Amino acid sequence: MNTTIRRYQALIVSLAVAASAAHAQDAPPDSDTARVNTLDEVVVRSKHQSNYISAMQPVHTEVISSAGLKKMACCSLAESFENNASISVGYSDAVSGARQIRLLGLSGGYTQMLDEARPAMRGLSAPFGLSYIPGQWLQSVQIAKGAGSVANGYESIAGQINLELRKPTAEEPLFVNVYFDHFLRTEANIVSSLQLGDKWNTAVLAHASGDLQKQDDNGDGFMDEPMKRQLNLANRWIYLGDNGTQWRFGVQGLQETREGGQINAGGYSTNIENTHFNAYSKVGMPLNDDNTYNLAVVADYTFHDLRSSFGKKAYDGRQQSGFANVLLQNFFTDRHHLTTGLTGRWDDYNEMLYGNRSNDSATHDLSRRELSGGVFGEYTLNLGNKFVAVAGLRADYHNLHQWLLTPRLNVKYDFTKDLVLRGSAGRGYRSANIVTDNIGMLATGYEIKIDNALNMEAAWTYGGSLLYYFKLFNYSKSYISIDYFRTDFSDQVLVDYERELYKVWIYNLAGKSYTNTYQFEFNTEPLERFTISATFRYNDNKTDLTTNSGQAERVETPLRDRYKGILNLQYGTRRYKWTFDATAQLNGQSRLPNFMPDDYSPVYPLFFAQITRKFKGMEIYAGVENILDYKQPNPIVHAEAPFSEKFNSSVIWGPLMGRRIYAGVRYTLY
Repeated sequence: MNTTIRRYQALIVSLAVAASAAHAQDAPPDSDTARVNTLDEVVVRSKHQSNYISAMQPVHTEVISSAGLKKMACCSLAESFENNASISVGYSDAVSGARQIRLLGLSGGYTQMLDEARPAMRGLSAPFGLSYIPGQWLQSVQIAKGAGSVANGYESIAGQINLELRKPTAEEPLFVNVYFDHFLRTEANIVSSLQLGDKWNTAVLAHASGDLQKQDDNGDGFMDEPMKRQLNLANRWIYLGDNGTQWRFGVQGLQETREGGQINAGGYSTNIENTHFNAYSKVGMPLNDDNTYNLAVVADYTFHDLRSSFGKKAYDGRQQSGFANVLLQNFFTDRHHLTTGLTGRWDDYNEMLYGNRSNDSATHDLSRRELSGGVFGEYTLNLGNKFVAVAGLRADYHNLHQWLLTPRLNVKYDFTKDLVLRGSAGRGYRSANIVTDNIGMLATGYEIKIDNALNMEAAWTYGGSLLYYFKLFNYSKSYISIDYFRTDFSDQVLVDYERELYKVWIYNLAGKSYTNTYQFEFNTEPLERFTISATFRYNDNKTDLTTNSGQAERVETPLRDRYKGILNLQYGTRRYKWTFDATAQLNGQSRLPNFMPDDYSPVYPLFFAQITRKFKGMEIYAGVENILDYKQPNPIVHAEAPFSEKFNSSVIWGPLMGRRIYAGVRYTLY
């Protein structure tokens, strides 16, 4: 991969992750996450790995570069993780198409999503948010495990995923991607980055996609995926001042509809409409001549409207959220950095859950307003990059949950330049959005029972990793990585399908809940332009569920795969005119809920392959996903009685769609 270091006209101030950014030194040159010096225009061409682990950051950070994002079609962010064992992406149910990620064995809500260091996919946008970021809009993805920076707030528990989008400063006035598959899914993406003089840069991003054909491969009478229509537009700006000040701002608007359920008209149907709008502003400026004292101000506003019906059930929600962060960054010396700041957050939720839409009276009114404000400080000790320690502490006051204290610590020690040890520990909190976090429960006939006074979720996450570089097959950057992380919940909101038949109980954790995650990764290049990457991850998830008698019963958390293995092979001909990618997955067992006839899901493999032909300014690619056409059998329980209390489409552990054959074109005008 070629990377270009272009002309910097200003100091880039860290706008959110501050001194301990999980991705600062691995972000693309135009990223606003690192402190750099002003450079004359220099062009450097170099080979860049597609997926790799950062050797520089104190936080264990895995990076998926733009080359890694091209290994598969990557229609949306959800498809960007098929080559990454740290992240599992699954469906919440078999009718809505909602998808969620899992990091460290925990559902997506416990992972803080960031859009260039701004909070993203929170609240009502969470169940469908992975489809709101087209894969072709992305420049890179950084996955930070464990405790992150306190500058980003208190919400990170399992880790942080930061998304870097295509930049206004990129000298690519036109990028076009067109995708088509044999299920008649069509997609088009257009990105235009323009430099309007020395100070102003803008990028326009457009996406349109649709599923044009109903599909029922398993013959249960239900569409395997809903019919979707999405229109997604964004406009991003950067202003570069003469004194080093940068102002970044932009807007995004999205409209999406989903229609699913039974293929025959008049049967069980799902209808979902999402309207999303986001606006942001980020200003960074040096406060002295030598750029050691800097100020950053971040402001973000989000509106989301969700209207949905699932058979007789229905859910309507409207969210308005505001976020503001002020950071003061002081580089006392090369060894000592201090970041302090103030954070304010506002979330206004208007949510109505209907057990029967025809009654027009809410079964549960979940409306609420959450306000929080806090202060934080983060100190970094850097001893020549051999030893780096980042200690952070923040205190926030929440109008519903009072004081929240968030300590976090990340350390990195380089025994040698080839052997790196990391450790981390920290506390995180989150306010549960019980419907959108668990939207699959709407796709059942079960009665929903919600306890009063649900607590703020809170957990400690700690662990570490060992990264070792060595020479193999004359490739000096082969590496092995071993990591382990554990999360212990002190408070958690449980969604329990097993307490009582045909009911979903939502209540506070009364005992223990924890997860242990072990992962091994190996990467090498035995021949020039031929890379091998192998990863294996094992999860141990346990939760204490409360029985009807009030006793705690410790069980393996249902629908969490015990292990996952991935092998990826890539070969490129000279100058990568042809690129061949092949990926194999081995997906481990998941415990099934106690009302299912089997105790565990089966172990199953998945295979993917893609070929890319590169021309001047153009790439043509074609591939096959799920080559062996493996599908979860009978994903819907009692599909023959969709309006009965027995109906359940939320027990999903495997693929819903079979073999997918696709092709596409990428065109870039330089």
